[in-house]
Amino acid sequence: MKNSCITINLKKDNIVIKITEDEEYAKILEALRKKLPELKKFYNNEKTPILITGKILKNKEMDEIKALIKEKIDVEIEFEIPKTLGLHSIKKAFNKKIEMSETKFYKGSLRSGQKMEVEGSLVIIGDVNAGAEVIASDNIVVLGALRGLAHAGAKGNKEAIIAAGLIDAVQIRIANIVKEIDRDEDIMHKQACTFVENGEIVIE
Repeated sequence: MKNSCITINLKKDNIVIKITEDEEYAKILEALRKKLPELKKFYNNEKTPILITGKILKNKEMDEIKALIKEKIDVEIEFEIPKTLGLHSIKKAFNKKIEMSETKFYKGSLRSGQKMEVEGSLVIIGDVNAGAEVIASDNIVVLGALRGLAHAGAKGNKEAIIAAGLIDAVQIRIANIVKEIDRDEDIMHKQACTFVENGEIVIE
């Protein structure tokens, strides 16, 4: 069962729905609605679980897809994608335009030992002090000083950026790329924006 963005295969222990990684979400829903009658033919009395893989989806999108399938088929549905942020959960790279990113705002500064992880982009109205850590699957913007660890594009988005009123950190990360900042040469970067260019992190 195939169309332009969905492939459905019956495996030994489950039914695998693979979604093309670069397809638009609206087209995915449309294709899935058309395939549901055919998908339902796999089911009689058995409750073979469904595994959805391929495109990395937002939590809201996963909930919508699960609800759409469950309207027709009462079956267990799992998604084979990273469920947590951080270096150890990066399984595949993906690119996403900045303007499409969902953004969370946090008012206040992060102290040493504090850690914040978000899906989408993060704007901190305050400082990220040394010893604090911020991780986002897309962009990170700090209106104050960034002195702690910032990891943007944590699920592999190399189009992500890190921007701050002041960057005074020893290390920053975008996707799986790490930049060590030489404190002897570049102690502080005022109103700086970092991004990936030619496989390296650039600070401007």
